[in-house]
Amino acid sequence: MDESVFEMIRRRSEEYLRFSHHDRYHVERVHGMAMRIAAEEGADMDVVRAAALLHDVARAMEEEGMVEDHAAEGAKIAEGILRDAGFPEEKISRVLECIRAHRFRRGETAESVEARVLQDADRLDALGAIGIARVFSRGGWENKPIHDPLIPPKERYDGESLTSVNHIYEKILRLRDELNTDTARRISEERHRFVEQFLERFLREWRLEI
Repeated sequence: MDESVFEMIRRRSEEYLRFSHHDRYHVERVHGMAMRIAAEEGADMDVVRAAALLHDVARAMEEEGMVEDHAAEGAKIAEGILRDAGFPEEKISRVLECIRAHRFRRGETAESVEARVLQDADRLDALGAIGIARVFSRGGWENKPIHDPLIPPKERYDGESLTSVNHIYEKILRLRDELNTDTARRISEERHRFVEQFLERFLREWRLEI
């Protein structure tokens, strides 16, 4: 497909990105990881590429309380962008399926290999050193406590953690077990270990043990 199609999609998607925890660099990382996984898993590269570039176009709207579900709203916005860019009509519905299914909180089931790839790429960006940085970036934006030892992590993530450290326990450490593809599971192992090591060090410093 002509590179100009994807360049237009990229430019249009960036118009919607307003927060550091879901910025254009997040989109670029998800895009790069999605293409890596897609190549190994035999997914349609055009569908995966477009879906990765557009998956968070409504994220800021959700953060600002304008929409309830950024995945559903994002699919609506993406449809118009794809048509304006001249993306193949027969592939648009497959891109929209990926966007609707990518969200972690809803526990959406990804039916196609392309949707599974996007879910995995998005989840991998929340796991590891960058994932930790994003947790605290968003926590600071929300004026959320870094840690409160009197507030234990919830047994099940419900979309709202009360502290940044709790968010790591409730969501980030569970991402490895939520991945779809062998490729993503392999990549996740080192990132998961790093998060565990970070938490161990953080809590030791918090308790003034080191």
